[in-house]
Amino acid sequence: MPGAPGGGPRYDSSVTDLSSERAGAGPARDSPADRAAVQAAAEFLDAVSSVRRAARRAVRGSWLTEPLPPAQSELLRLAARIPRLTVAEAAQELRLAPNTVSTLIGKLADRGLLKRVPSSTDGRSVLLEVTPKARRRLAEWRDLRAELAGRALAGLTGQDRAALAAAVPAMLRLAERMETPPG
Repeated sequence: MPGAPGGGPRYDSSVTDLSSERAGAGPARDSPADRAAVQAAAEFLDAVSSVRRAARRAVRGSWLTEPLPPAQSELLRLAARIPRLTVAEAAQELRLAPNTVSTLIGKLADRGLLKRVPSSTDGRSVLLEVTPKARRRLAEWRDLRAELAGRALAGLTGQDRAALAAAVPAMLRLAERMETPPG
C-alpha cells in the first residue's frame, strides 16, 4: 500500500460487513445509510489515529526529554486532570486492571513524576499526586505539540483550517456518544 502524506504508512479503512461474523454483537448494518455510516466512521477514526501518531512522532523527534511509554503518559495526564485520584478510579477510567495501574504508578513514582499519598479517609487506599516535575513535563509536551501542530496547520489552506476548526465540536460530541453505553 502506498505511504500516507509525510512518509508514514497508509491504513486501509475498508470495512467488511461484520453482521454475519458477529451475530447479535450490535445493530444490523443492512441499509446503505448504515453501511455508509460505518465506512465514514472507520475512515474518520483512521484519520484521527494518523494525526495522533504523526503528532507523537513530531514531538518525540523534537523533544530533548526521553518520552514516556504511552500507558504511563496517559496515566500521568489523567492524574493531572483529576486530582486525588485513587488507583481503582484510575484503573476504571483507563479500563485497565488495578494491578497494571499499580505497576504504572510505581514506574512513574520511580521517575519522580507521581506520588502516592495515603488517603485520610481510607487507610487502605492511596491518592495519586502529580509532582511539580511532572507538571512541567506535561506543560512542555503540550506546548511543543501545539507549536508543531500550529506550524503544520499554517501550511494548510484556509479552507482546510476552517474545516478542521468547524469539526471540533462534532468530534467532541462523537467522543461523548461513544463513551455512552448503548441503550
